[in-house]
Amino acid sequence: MDHKSVGSRVRDLAKFLSTVQGDLSNITGPPHLLASSSVTEVGHCWAQRPSIFAAPALESDPEKRMLLVLKWFLVALRSQLYIGSSGSTKSSIKKPLNAFLGELFLASWTDPEKKCTTSLVSEQVSHHPPVTAMHVYDREHGIRSTGYARVEMSFNGTVNIKQVGHAVLHIDRFEEDYLMPLLDAKVRGILSGCMYPEVLGTYSIVGSSGYQADIRFSGEGMIRGKRNSFEARIFHRDDERQQTLYEVKGCWSEGGWKVRDPRMGETVEVYEIDAPENQPVPMVVDTLADQDPWESRKAWEGVFKGMREGDMRMVLNEKSRVEQAQRRMRQEEKERGVEWEPLFFKSVQPEEHEVWFRLTEGMPGMKLHGERTKGVWKPDLAKIESAQRPFRQGVTPLGYTEW
Repeated sequence: MDHKSVGSRVRDLAKFLSTVQGDLSNITGPPHLLASSSVTEVGHCWAQRPSIFAAPALESDPEKRMLLVLKWFLVALRSQLYIGSSGSTKSSIKKPLNAFLGELFLASWTDPEKKCTTSLVSEQVSHHPPVTAMHVYDREHGIRSTGYARVEMSFNGTVNIKQVGHAVLHIDRFEEDYLMPLLDAKVRGILSGCMYPEVLGTYSIVGSSGYQADIRFSGEGMIRGKRNSFEARIFHRDDERQQTLYEVKGCWSEGGWKVRDPRMGETVEVYEIDAPENQPVPMVVDTLADQDPWESRKAWEGVFKGMREGDMRMVLNEKSRVEQAQRRMRQEEKERGVEWEPLFFKSVQPEEHEVWFRLTEGMPGMKLHGERTKGVWKPDLAKIESAQRPFRQGVTPLGYTEW
């Protein structure tokens, strides 16, 4: 990218942000700042390394299972937060497309060497407020993760990203649950034209086995001064001394981290993010010809084609076509008294979420915020198992063809 294009893009971004007040999550932004993917696709980060996802289900030692759950969480961060940069920390992150109500993303990943397969079902279950629900599972190894998130973005000189929601990882073999946090982040580097995410603060992964992982994130300008740094420790909550069983320190976006057992004074693992053996396996998504109109890549086909060809007029026209159709559909539903029903997820009242209350007992400050996400979203496993195209008869993202 030359200096002129960098300057131009920075000016465009600064001009755009200066006109925005409040929540940015439903605002599109200049076309060249958009990622060639939708919000519904972001969940691929949790599924793209099947052997790491399955590993806790194969480990009989509970403290090592917690360490493997923490590893899965950390490994997913770069793909999760460096959106639109192909996972590279050298490229500027971009904003994914705002998903429309009912948008779906379905994919799978298979590691033939480790004989593991993960699948992802993601759905935009609400538009006002925007809520995305997702379900990642490995049926053979009996492990699954379900989560939902409302993303709130604001600008006060820095783009602030706040996620409302959570995820739960369940392992059938041990009847264990792990409560996974959703991270807040700041987008830095706006003036340089190469934006990057920074996570700050402390988060906890809580397991029903009694083990817990606390992760403290830091970044540039902090005491250590290194971008995307973290320190984590694993302990058992019933231990009065809360002895540290494992320490994990490093960087989640590049380089990697070391795992140390302080009881033995030994390093038990060194994880290198860019090592060939740690790369994601290929994602399998049905061809566009075979996809349903509600699937993300099919629905936004024209937008992504415009991005590939550098045709911003096509990008804007195709985006507008979908967005205007969605507004018409909401108006028609209102006039006819029709309430939209998600395909693969259902909302339950917060008080019905037994796992949450069991795992957060004795942890002050933990709250579900169901009123901000239209309840707690859980997968309808029977519908996921029996899903067949076409997913919705008589209606596409462009409007109702049958009433």
